[in-house]
Amino acid sequence: MCGICGLVALDGSEVDASGLAAMSRTLRHRGPDSDGSFVDGPVALAARRLSVIDPAGGDQPVENEDGTVRVLLNGEIYNHRELRAGLERQGHRFATASDTEALVHLYEEHGPGFVTSLRGMFALALWDSRRRRLVLARDPFGIKPLYYRNERGVLAFASEPRALPAGEIDLRALQAFLALNYVPAPLSIRHGTSKLPPGHMLVWQGSREPRLERFARPEPPAAGDVRTGDVAELCEELRARLRDSVRAHLTADVPVGVLLSGGVDSGALTAFAAAEAPSRIKTFSIGFEEASFDELAGARRVAERYSTDHHELIVRPDAELLPDVATAFDEPFADSSALPAYLVSRLASQHVKAVLSGEGGDELFGGYYTYLADVLAPRVGPLTAALRPFVGALPSSERRASFDYGAKRFVRAAHLPPLERHCGWKEIFSRDARAELLRLGLHADYDPLEGQRSRYAETEGAEELTRLQDVDLGGYLVDDLLVKTDRAGMAHSLEARVPYLDEAVASFAFALPTKLKVRGLAKKRLLRLAVEPLLPRSVVHGRKRGFSIPAAAWLRGPLLPFVRETLSPERVRRQGFFEPRTVSSLLDDHVAGREDLSRQLWCLLSFTLWQAQAPAAKIALAA
Repeated sequence: MCGICGLVALDGSEVDASGLAAMSRTLRHRGPDSDGSFVDGPVALAARRLSVIDPAGGDQPVENEDGTVRVLLNGEIYNHRELRAGLERQGHRFATASDTEALVHLYEEHGPGFVTSLRGMFALALWDSRRRRLVLARDPFGIKPLYYRNERGVLAFASEPRALPAGEIDLRALQAFLALNYVPAPLSIRHGTSKLPPGHMLVWQGSREPRLERFARPEPPAAGDVRTGDVAELCEELRARLRDSVRAHLTADVPVGVLLSGGVDSGALTAFAAAEAPSRIKTFSIGFEEASFDELAGARRVAERYSTDHHELIVRPDAELLPDVATAFDEPFADSSALPAYLVSRLASQHVKAVLSGEGGDELFGGYYTYLADVLAPRVGPLTAALRPFVGALPSSERRASFDYGAKRFVRAAHLPPLERHCGWKEIFSRDARAELLRLGLHADYDPLEGQRSRYAETEGAEELTRLQDVDLGGYLVDDLLVKTDRAGMAHSLEARVPYLDEAVASFAFALPTKLKVRGLAKKRLLRLAVEPLLPRSVVHGRKRGFSIPAAAWLRGPLLPFVRETLSPERVRRQGFFEPRTVSSLLDDHVAGREDLSRQLWCLLSFTLWQAQAPAAKIALAA
């Protein structure tokens, strides 16, 4: 795992590399073990390295035999040994045992298309000095981040936006953040800075403008091509694919642990890792004093079953920690589970350099309650209009996945078309709410669901639930969950690996019919059946787990003084984005228990904390 960055003079002249060292220093947390740089005419490259494979010999940039191709890699290539064997048969000579070196030789054989042969997670930059060609690429699932900015004839890129010029705040990104809790690709919060989308490459050659193109897109098959057959055989195949993926993701020259939430996804990873790892596996869990949120009991059962070296901590509300989390993410990020993710990553980093994490299991196998609602809504959606007054009057609860919260969300959107209702259940601030919240003059004519609509349209002909899972895979997973996992881990120089996001696993999951994912009130049906022999029954058939926090209770209790100060009318007015009266009303309604507005308040709190430590910026009024 690394942090990479670079500069390119797009007119082909000598690049001014005077700022390269400063860019690299901002990424030191991503790679504290070593750093390297290279300048060649119009291109300047730099990397910070966290040494996981070939610690002694894999410093970057890595070059080919004659030094004409150099590459930077943030991530891990799990099939590098197989690639290396084939390349050596073709006459290529290797100087290191690192996975990164396979890239330069693979490029020599296949050009930019070499990225389609990679199994792993990656954001990379490759410079071909002979052809004067730069290639930036990001893995098909978007596990590793890459940002870029084209300004005044210079293309700058980096693993995190903190290494790039700050720029103005993009109102489209702000609108999207308020609706979704995160900023979706290709936008970033800074106008003019873009995220390279998953499965895309950016190619620059000579004095031409950079060219963006897609090289891979995981997607579901047509409805008529879903998998059928004996369930027992499908379970056996799934176990084999997961075991193979975990084996590949354990590839390292340092110990690899597991983030164990106490649920079925991370429990399965622990079971396979314990069987495949060369030594006793280390597991890391977090818990809460609030009983409905605490999941340590399930994690302990799995840890005991597989005799792991288990470590855990209890998360308590700590206002002093919230600014640190905001700084680590370097962009507004309002998923409250970032707090426990940050803490469990800090815990794990004291023992290992890399961990396995269960991201992707819910999106691929049908683990969210919204998927139950997606299947139920076509049958009962027309009836929900009559229920809205009664459901809306339900008192607010502080329990996780409370009935009142779910019921209110369901009746609000169940009557809408499939994509709109699916997104409506997860929406933070609606269009009308955003209009009331934002100061006059800060409204952008932008649809936050633009990206989801485009992705949804691409899968016409697939089963409806699978299409909605695919929307989450390309949006919520990439720009929320994987950002959380990457930033929380990298803040503590910890590499997070995600075995569910492996092509062999994902293609199998995409091909499953709806009934093997969601049926009645059962979620992740086939995955649970497949891992039933491996895990305690209470874990396999327990309700959905995750590192979610009791935000509703904390915002009414121990964090309330901090929130009132951070979102005070004076500070909100000085910040200049939101209407102070609207913010105060949201806080008062939540504290009084009239409605659970914890997600909205956490969104505003996160933005305010980020803005307080971010470089000062004007607002970009242009869309």
